[in-house]
Amino acid sequence: MLPAERTERQLDMQNQGDDNTLPRSEMRIAITGANGMLGQALCKSFSEHSVRALSSKDLDITSLPAARALFSDLRPHWILHAAAFTDVDGAELNAAEAYRINALGTRNIATAAFENQCRLLYYSTDYVFDGKLNRSYREWDSVCPVNEYGRSKLAGEFFVRSLCPAHLIVRTSGLFGPGGSHFVDKIVQRAKKKDHLQVVDDQRVSPTLTSDLADLTLCLVAAEKRGTYHATNSGDCSWYEFACKIVSLSGLDAQIDPVASSTFPSPAQRPPFSVLSNYFLELERIPLLRSWESALGSFLEV
Repeated sequence: MLPAERTERQLDMQNQGDDNTLPRSEMRIAITGANGMLGQALCKSFSEHSVRALSSKDLDITSLPAARALFSDLRPHWILHAAAFTDVDGAELNAAEAYRINALGTRNIATAAFENQCRLLYYSTDYVFDGKLNRSYREWDSVCPVNEYGRSKLAGEFFVRSLCPAHLIVRTSGLFGPGGSHFVDKIVQRAKKKDHLQVVDDQRVSPTLTSDLADLTLCLVAAEKRGTYHATNSGDCSWYEFACKIVSLSGLDAQIDPVASSTFPSPAQRPPFSVLSNYFLELERIPLLRSWESALGSFLEV
């Protein structure tokens, strides 16, 4: 599409008053990656709306024709794009697959969203930063991923911004919650089998509960926000501190020792300090998510 045609169509999208400008109480929501941990949480948070939950069986996001055909038929008001290749070390070992899903797949979703006048929300990651800033990252800080996973997710951001003007990008970190594999469950399982664990203490993050992130997503979507937001549970910790709190709240007796990342060599480098500042939420006086400790306590009580 030529730039002039693109501009004309963007104006049409704003002025048409078509079916996609219905009151937000009547939103049609399509969720990619609906079987994943975040996707399941989104389905619950948006349950009062008309939700189309899309698994990989329903849509191959790496196929542009498939994306075009499906969203031409569904015509959702919003596409919540939670489908992703999230294995950080796996992305280092198979970069092509990570880019095929996180970059190419997101390009396809963004293209189909624009062509069908859908608004698009894309979930990104704290790993777009290199962790050398020594303070929490704001939305406009320079990106410089240190691994293929971060680079593939950053490529997805590029396609969303360039192809679909009506977009939201939500960066988050350290996700945990029901229905998926994550750090909390792994620590609990190991602590039940072993009385002594070692966990790295030189990487800091903001752990985030998927249901909290999904509820905040609902607020952002209902308010028709645009641009890039950071969204995590409040506070930060090292993985060691996180593990200690997990074991304590679970009532387990395992001893945990802090160690350097070099103790556990891995294919992918991790940023040492990838804490996200939820600065735009603060500027807009949108209530921040509760502390990660409170979120963890709620999750472990379930």
